[in-house]
Amino acid sequence: MQPYERFLKYVAYPTMSDERSETVPSSEKQIVLSMALAAELMSLGLEDVELDEKGYLYATLPANTNKACPTIGLVAHVDTSDACADAPIAARIVDYKGGDILLNEEKGIYMTVADYPNLQNYVGQHLIVTDGTTLLGADDKAGVAAIISVVERLLASDAEHGTVKICFTPDEEIGRGADHFDVEKFGADYAYTVDGGPLGELEYENFNAASAVVKFAGVSIHPGSAKDKMKNAQLMALAFNALLPAEQIPAMTEGYEGFFHLCDMQGDCEHAQLVYIIRDHDRALFEEKKQVMQAAADEINARFGAGSCTLSMKDSYYNMKEIIDEHMYIVERAKVAMEQLGIAPIVVPIRGGTDGARLSFMGLPCPNLCTGGENFHSRFEFLSIESLNGVVDIVERILYNAVKE
Repeated sequence: MQPYERFLKYVAYPTMSDERSETVPSSEKQIVLSMALAAELMSLGLEDVELDEKGYLYATLPANTNKACPTIGLVAHVDTSDACADAPIAARIVDYKGGDILLNEEKGIYMTVADYPNLQNYVGQHLIVTDGTTLLGADDKAGVAAIISVVERLLASDAEHGTVKICFTPDEEIGRGADHFDVEKFGADYAYTVDGGPLGELEYENFNAASAVVKFAGVSIHPGSAKDKMKNAQLMALAFNALLPAEQIPAMTEGYEGFFHLCDMQGDCEHAQLVYIIRDHDRALFEEKKQVMQAAADEINARFGAGSCTLSMKDSYYNMKEIIDEHMYIVERAKVAMEQLGIAPIVVPIRGGTDGARLSFMGLPCPNLCTGGENFHSRFEFLSIESLNGVVDIVERILYNAVKE
């Protein structure tokens, strides 16, 4: 089966995770895909195939050589983002000749070069797109498809390879993908998540991340007699947000620049709530941002009275560079594999996080490889078939090279 055919099969399964859920995994539909993947891995002949009660799917491809070589792990996640609808996904292949792509004639939805200039990098390639009403799911079903396609190639080849450990995780998109990952049972010396973007991307730096929930307590009274009595919680929330640096938002930052992102807001006169995520690659600047949030909460309480504002912050994950810096040979091996294939490595910081970030701090160094997809978490997400094939080549070369190390 070609990698793109495998991918198209997987995206037919809706697998959106649910941040509001307290179950593990957060949505039952993730298990449906994982059960199908488990059956596929067993049919290919992998060993120790196990789908545990938390929705983690483990498998082992035994070594076919007696040479000493590392046990390498490959990790991808089955869930998709809740940023837009995950069903029904009407995926199709476009033989891209350039220009805008009509995704949905009935609704007049186009993916335009003006909005997405990265399209110009794919002229002459075959792009898998949606009908503009759902995401595609390349994040991260392209990673899943690439890993299983590599396994299929290894099994069909006589070339030597070491032991390969595989895990497909749930709930990565809501920050819980590593919560129940059993590093000891996985048994890899190091691993790669296959969860990045365009072909050649190689990432070992990610944001330090925290979440913040800010609650405001007001006093409601008839507006006709409100003077010196009403405390409008919604106005407090507006005042709080105004105390944060206006230029440090996602829409105005790039590269290594961090941000405060207002994700959700709700309220009335008596009660209001703002939900933020806080991000920065630099640990010191990350801590400064949390101090800015606390100072804003203190200012609101000074203006409107003690107890008017309550701030709760929680760290989510940290920059895996702290760990990978001690294991840079893993990154170098991925770079060498790309260069051998004529693919230019694109080493960039992740403006987000992956399971690999937390796994690195759990004792499993785990940088991130590309999938070939673009515009993740969007109705305009797409995947290049040629790029997906290239990802399979990269992972295969990493595994073969490991025997020679």
